[in-house]
Amino acid sequence: MIDLKSTIIGEGQPLIILHGFLGMSDNWKTLGGKFAEQGYQVHLLDQRNHGRSPHTEEMSYRVMAQDLKEYCEKNDLKNIILLGHSMGGKVAMRAAGEYPDLIEKVIIVDIGPKYYAPHHQEILGGLDALSNQVLTSRGDAEDFLETYIKDKGTRLFLLKNLYWKTKEKLALRMNLEVLKDASEEIGEALPAGIRFKKQTLFIKGERSNYITSEDEPLISLHFPNNEIVVIAKAGHWVHAENMKDFYANVMRFLQP
Repeated sequence: MIDLKSTIIGEGQPLIILHGFLGMSDNWKTLGGKFAEQGYQVHLLDQRNHGRSPHTEEMSYRVMAQDLKEYCEKNDLKNIILLGHSMGGKVAMRAAGEYPDLIEKVIIVDIGPKYYAPHHQEILGGLDALSNQVLTSRGDAEDFLETYIKDKGTRLFLLKNLYWKTKEKLALRMNLEVLKDASEEIGEALPAGIRFKKQTLFIKGERSNYITSEDEPLISLHFPNNEIVVIAKAGHWVHAENMKDFYANVMRFLQP
């Protein structure tokens, strides 16, 4: 058992939010506050090898779903709403199938149950090179990373992982070595036997290709009580690129 770090906001029914690959709980702080204002106790989790949570050699959806179950048991959380983005969405799917009694509703953000080929190699290469630099300012880190990652939004998302390891030196919070090795595992498909029959909302970015119309039969096989909505003017980081419509759709699903 590992002790996942979290930020808890508000009071009410538990709403657990799981970030994506190379992300952290801080990515969801603004939306977490908005959900808390609506009467939810929001738990923003750092998953293993990310953010402030422990670094481990093991990294799989099986153990991350188990981490979530143990977090709920430790904090006496029941009847939870589970929201996961990208890798966090895969964790949410696995947990919903294995521990359905814990969960009332699930929200999956821009990821499907299918297999995804590794596609983070360029980003991981840039972060690996960055981790070997002596970094003394966030500006220097962004300038360096621009050589590898041209999209400014992606760079700023990744650079949220920087922290002051000493008074003079910046470092990355994530366990980069393990995450590099786990990139194949992160894309694996949901096991065939996973089923979750309660309400499930899939949210897709209009400009993202992570969920296509061809994926809908597989989604329905695993999650027969599903709804799929498309958020306009948004790519894979749906919640950041069109927060207003994302928030409105989540609240409609939670409070019909």
